[in-house]
Amino acid sequence: MMDHDNDINNYASIIVIGVGGAGNNAVNRMIDSGLRGVRFVAVNTDKQALMRCNAETKIQIGEKLTKGLGAGSKPEIGRKSAEESQEEIKKVIEGADLLFVTCGMGGGTGTGAAPVIAGLARAMGVLTIGVVSKPFGFEGKKRMLNADQGIAQLKTCVDTLVVVPNDKLLTVVSKATSMLDAFRIADDVLRQGIAGISDLIAVPSLINLDFADVRTVMESRGLAHMGIGVGHGEERLTQAAKLAVESPLLETSINGARAVLINITGGADMSIIDINEAVKHITAASDPDANIIFGAGIDESLEDEVRITVIATGFDKAPETADAKTEDAVAAPAEDKPAPAEEPSPEQAEILKQLRGETKPADEEPKIPTFVRAASRPPVMDSYQPMRDERDSYQRDVRPDYTRESSDYDRGDYRPAPQPRYNDNAPIFRDTDGDSGYRREPDNRRSNYNPDVPAFLRKAQNRK
Repeated sequence: MMDHDNDINNYASIIVIGVGGAGNNAVNRMIDSGLRGVRFVAVNTDKQALMRCNAETKIQIGEKLTKGLGAGSKPEIGRKSAEESQEEIKKVIEGADLLFVTCGMGGGTGTGAAPVIAGLARAMGVLTIGVVSKPFGFEGKKRMLNADQGIAQLKTCVDTLVVVPNDKLLTVVSKATSMLDAFRIADDVLRQGIAGISDLIAVPSLINLDFADVRTVMESRGLAHMGIGVGHGEERLTQAAKLAVESPLLETSINGARAVLINITGGADMSIIDINEAVKHITAASDPDANIIFGAGIDESLEDEVRITVIATGFDKAPETADAKTEDAVAAPAEDKPAPAEEPSPEQAEILKQLRGETKPADEEPKIPTFVRAASRPPVMDSYQPMRDERDSYQRDVRPDYTRESSDYDRGDYRPAPQPRYNDNAPIFRDTDGDSGYRREPDNRRSNYNPDVPAFLRKAQNRK
C-alpha cells in the first residue's frame, strides 16, 4: 500500500491542511478512515488542541502573538497569526499540486487564517480547493456573521469553494442526536468532501480520472456543488445519483453547471444500463453544453453498494464568444426588450413630454414667432389702475398743495407746481359744483382782481 501511495505522489502531490479546531478534527477523521495518497497538515493557534491532532505535520501559527493560547474567536488574530508564520507555511506547501484547506467558519483561527494559507498556495501555482462548514444557528449571530465574512474572503483566495452548512444536518438527524454527535457528523461531512475529490486522483479506476481532469473542472471556478450519494439494492445507481445531485447537506445544486465531474464506484456486478441511467439523471440538471468528465471504478468490497461523487462548477455566467453571438442572431432573432427604466418623477415626466413635443406650455402657440406673440398679447390687467386714473384726473383739476415736501415731486407722485393764481398769466378757476370746491375748471375770461370789490360785484362783472 505504501508503494502505491508513493507512486501516486510522484504524479500528483495532494495536501490537506486542517485549520483551527474543526479543521484539525476533520483531519483526524480522514486519517482514521484510511484516506490514501494524501499528506495531512494541522494548523492551529491553540497549542494544546494542536497536540491532539494525528497529522504528520503540525504548525503552530502566531506563537509570538497568541503564546499558544488560541485566537479567542477573533478572526483578526487568526489572520495576523498566519501572516506571522507564512514562511513556515510556504515550506510545507512547496511542491504540492493540489491543496485542500478545510476548517469550520465562524471562529478565530479557521476564519482568519484559512484565506491567508489559501492565498499563499494559489500564489505558488497550487490548485487550491476550500472545503468549509458554516456554524449551527444556535451558535449565535456573531459567529454566523464571522463565518459569512470569512467565506467571502476565502472565495477570492481559492480556485473552488465547497460550503457545507451545519444547519442542514438538523434535517437528516434524529431528535435523539446529541450535540457531540452532531459536531462529529459535521466533521465527517468535510471528510467526505475531500475524500470524494482526492480518491478521483489517488485511486486507480476502470475509467480513470487524473489530476488534469480535476484541474479542468475546478481551476478558477468559484463556488462548487459537491455531492456524494450512496445507494443499495436493485435501484442503487439511481438512488445514489439522486442523492449526489440533490444533497440535503448542501446549499448549492447542480442546476446550470457548465463543468461536471462524475465518478462511480461499485461492485463488479454494475450494469452498463444502470450506469447510463444514473449519468442521464445527473446531466439532465446541468447546462446542455456542460463539459462532462466521467470516471468509473470497481471495488470488490462493495457487493451491494454503489458510490457516486459529483463535482459541479462553473455556475457564474461564462463570457459569450463572438461566434455564439452571431449564431444566436442568425438562428433566432429575438425582439429587443429594453430593460425596465426607472420611473421618472412628475417634474421629469413633464419635461420629457415637452422635449418630445407631446405637450407645450400654455402661453406658447406653435409656429408663431415670439415677437408676434408678445405684440398680440392683451395688456395685463392691474386692479389698481382705476384708482391711479382717478388720482391723476383729480390732480390735474384741483389746485396743487404747495405745502408738500419737494421729495414728493421728485418721486413723481405729483405734477410740477403750476404758476401762482395771483400771477397775471395764470388762469382764473371757477366752481362748477357750487361751493363744494371739489371740482374746478379754468376760466379763460380775464379780469383785474381787486380785493376791495365785494364778491357779488366781482361775479356780476364776470357775468358780463
